[in-house]
Amino acid sequence: MKRTARVAWSGLMGALSVACLLLTVFPFATYALPALASVFLMPVVIECGPRWATAVYTAEALLALLITPDIEAKLLFVAFFGYYPIIKSLTERMKIRSLEWVCKLLVFNGAVIVAYAILSAVGFSLEVFRFGGIRLPLWGFLLLFLLAGNVIFVLYDVALTRLLPLYFSRFQPLFRRLFR
Repeated sequence: MKRTARVAWSGLMGALSVACLLLTVFPFATYALPALASVFLMPVVIECGPRWATAVYTAEALLALLITPDIEAKLLFVAFFGYYPIIKSLTERMKIRSLEWVCKLLVFNGAVIVAYAILSAVGFSLEVFRFGGIRLPLWGFLLLFLLAGNVIFVLYDVALTRLLPLYFSRFQPLFRRLFR
């Protein structure tokens, strides 16, 4: 693929990703839209490779930090969702499936812990929570939150994997006609 096609494709996918992040002005979108924005990096990884995808992620992350309205959404994107398609492509090259999942879960848990540590350092309230009428201490809430996050992460990873055949059958032929 020509360099100009890579630049155009990467720019288009990056712009769509940032557009998703701009919609985090709606409160219900804090977690869903950073995950959706990361989907636009998958075609860059497939068509241009991890090196180009890293450059696109860097540009997206800088733009997200500057113009995205929701601090939690931008931090989740920068800390995890933004680069996860790159990590996914690299870990899925491993021959041992259990090692692949251990690596993915370590990256996810590390990123979430770091993201929320940063949020608490800048004033995001992480005190005592009530969950279903039960008062939970901070460590209990964080443990419950992390456990639920791991389940959702596994579902997210499976969903990304199941999107790949759709990309290859519907969107890649269109991409090839437009950019080659």
